[in-house]
Amino acid sequence: MKVLVFGGSGKIGSAVAWDMAKDKQITEIGITGRRKQALEEVKAWIGSDRVIPHVLDVNDKLSATKLMKQYDVGAIALPDRRTSYKVAHFAIESGLNIVDMLEEYHRRPDAYEIEGLEIPDGITLDEYGDWLHETAIANGVTFVDGMGFAPGLSNVTVGEAIRKMDTAESAIARVGGIPSKASAQKHPLKYMITWAFEHVLREYMIKLKVIKDGRVVEVDAIGDRERFRFTKFGKDEQLVCAVTPGMPSFIFSRPELKEFAEKTIRWPGHWEGVDTLKECGLLDIEPHDFQGSKIVPREFLLSLITPKLRPLEGDTDVCVMYNTVIGSKNGKKVKIEYFLWDEADTKNNISSMMRITGFPVAITAKLLLEGEITEKGIVPPEDCIKGKVYDRFMEELKKRDINILEEQVIE
Repeated sequence: MKVLVFGGSGKIGSAVAWDMAKDKQITEIGITGRRKQALEEVKAWIGSDRVIPHVLDVNDKLSATKLMKQYDVGAIALPDRRTSYKVAHFAIESGLNIVDMLEEYHRRPDAYEIEGLEIPDGITLDEYGDWLHETAIANGVTFVDGMGFAPGLSNVTVGEAIRKMDTAESAIARVGGIPSKASAQKHPLKYMITWAFEHVLREYMIKLKVIKDGRVVEVDAIGDRERFRFTKFGKDEQLVCAVTPGMPSFIFSRPELKEFAEKTIRWPGHWEGVDTLKECGLLDIEPHDFQGSKIVPREFLLSLITPKLRPLEGDTDVCVMYNTVIGSKNGKKVKIEYFLWDEADTKNNISSMMRITGFPVAITAKLLLEGEITEKGIVPPEDCIKGKVYDRFMEELKKRDINILEEQVIE
């Protein structure tokens, strides 16, 4: 069994490869990236001869598809829509089953800040998504789309709750990667980079779809804020979440819901800081005249703030999840909630975001290798991690000390 990790020299991709290397049944783990030195450093960190570095420019279709033919399953850990779609497109045409972790539902791409996404001439975004889906089915390809933390664990748990009900009415997923409380005090916005920050800012600025009063409506990101107290796993913390586009597949896969939204969790004070940046125009992407030159405000901000958001010595992160699904079962109102509080693995130098995003990808890739996931086409996690596969998935998470608490209340 051979797995190819695209973006294997990055933090999340390296976590996918690290986890797969623990499984002796996987005979080869290919990792791709632009720089040989970075790939060799990941291989040395993992410490396995089964990790094979491949220097690759994902824009090179011939080289990418030739490499894909050598593997059984692909995992995509790339940072933006341009590269993610390109690799998914090549994999589908090559007949390679894939798992992708991007915050995007490729069947219904959003139209905002497309990050260089290349659409074939003569078709719309939605038509391109349908073409990817239909071509995957024709080629016998399974594309598990949006597997990681959010989307990923959020989709899997919310999907499971809905299946446990006769009728589900409301689903709110609250998820986020944040610095530890002590680390948050050292950085602007009480935030620390654990993921591609350029893409994070995109998620803060675009419009997205939610379900309100049974209708799909478009809203601005980072609105509909909610302050809550997290008291599970021995914790007692005040947190704040705001709506973001982290689970877009649910608009398509669960349209029967009366209310649906995904919200990103942050420490109190973060969103107010982002508001100020937005009001000042520092998150804009339209070029601005400055002393005879053109500058892009967001790019300028990134150049200033990125060094201040990188982890300092001793900094650690946390991943938090608090999902609520409300509906009915046997004529009674039922509420099912899922909770997660995960901290960094400092012994192995693996952040919580690496664990909570990368390990679910590795587990899903293994399920594909073993033929446990059989749906073809573009398949969101909520539609393929179910039944016995869900049970196996949750067991594998527990083996990695990722513990999700489920609570039910029946009225």
